[in-house]
Amino acid sequence: MMSDNILSQEEIEALLRGETLEPAEQSEPDSAEIQISDYLTEMEQDALGEVGNISFGSSATALSALLGQKVDITTPTISLINRDELGDEFVHPYVAIKVEYTEGLSGANLLVIKQSDAAIIADLMLGGDGTSPNEELGDIHLSAVQEAMNQMMGSSATSMSTIFNKKVDISPPTIDLMNIQLDQGTEHIPPHNLLIRVSFDLKVGELIDSNIMQLFPLEFGKKLVSSLMGEEEAATVTEELPATPPVADAPYQAPPQPEPSFQAPPQQAAPLPQRPAQPQVQVQQAEFASFQAPSLSKEESNNLNMLLDIPLQVTVELGRTKRSVKEILEMSGGSIIELDKLAGEPVDILVNNRFIAKGEVVVIDENFGVRITDILSQMDRLNNLR
Repeated sequence: MMSDNILSQEEIEALLRGETLEPAEQSEPDSAEIQISDYLTEMEQDALGEVGNISFGSSATALSALLGQKVDITTPTISLINRDELGDEFVHPYVAIKVEYTEGLSGANLLVIKQSDAAIIADLMLGGDGTSPNEELGDIHLSAVQEAMNQMMGSSATSMSTIFNKKVDISPPTIDLMNIQLDQGTEHIPPHNLLIRVSFDLKVGELIDSNIMQLFPLEFGKKLVSSLMGEEEAATVTEELPATPPVADAPYQAPPQPEPSFQAPPQQAAPLPQRPAQPQVQVQQAEFASFQAPSLSKEESNNLNMLLDIPLQVTVELGRTKRSVKEILEMSGGSIIELDKLAGEPVDILVNNRFIAKGEVVVIDENFGVRITDILSQMDRLNNLR
């Protein structure tokens, strides 16, 4: 019995020519595959990959500290995906974390991780070993994953601040279960037709060997590259610069010129505002107190002149202590004697065993010396020497 399928005239003519008919499902053209090179240059792809590599490299360190496991997030892969085709790509239940940039950058991206991987992360965050996680993620499990992603993206924002040379901050991320097949959690997906997908390999100890993905609009990705290359700032500065200098209401005063003899032509010179007269300030020369030697009687002066050449013994005392006879006899080479002076405390300077000053120990070439920091007056020193 012949098939009920009716051949078209074109198919009949093709059979007469000896051509083989393709199955109907193959003859229908599939949706055109999106070529990323049609929308992003090779340089832009490399720039986005490098941004993701650096930012998620620091995120791995933050996640490793939280989970107590070695975390590796490497090998970013850049691709374009149509929003209508997400259901074919994301066939498993996922956890979606939406992150919005509040400072430095303007936009949002969606962090997507498999629900099974998120369950392991939640179990580790809640004190488990990750070997038997609860696949049904409750509110407490989602909160644990949200905190982990918050730490990750916070570390990523810090790294991006360094990359873009400006402060980059994010809002607290929002988290939800995403199952595109059931149309669950799809409201977090950016409402743009073309989305950039940056996929990373994710390894957490021996527990997870999967991937984690970023989804953000194509326009946002181009803005990232422009900001990285400095084009956005240059365009902003160009827009802010006026075509002609504005005419101010007040007369314009030019800065001082290096040649004082130069004068602008009368027709171009603007009248300078006169400065108010400055009050006369009386400046007096600073006066310092005179340092005079202590007044001595004639007899005392004559006696002192006779004693000026007499040598005196100067002693620097590092410190003192008391020990019993038994302790003295028990001393040997290598014994340590603790003094009553603290480390760094000034030493005492004695003349003929009489205190006259304090100082600090210094080294002069290969010899020790003392720098005087506090000394008695001449009169007090004379009195101590009597």
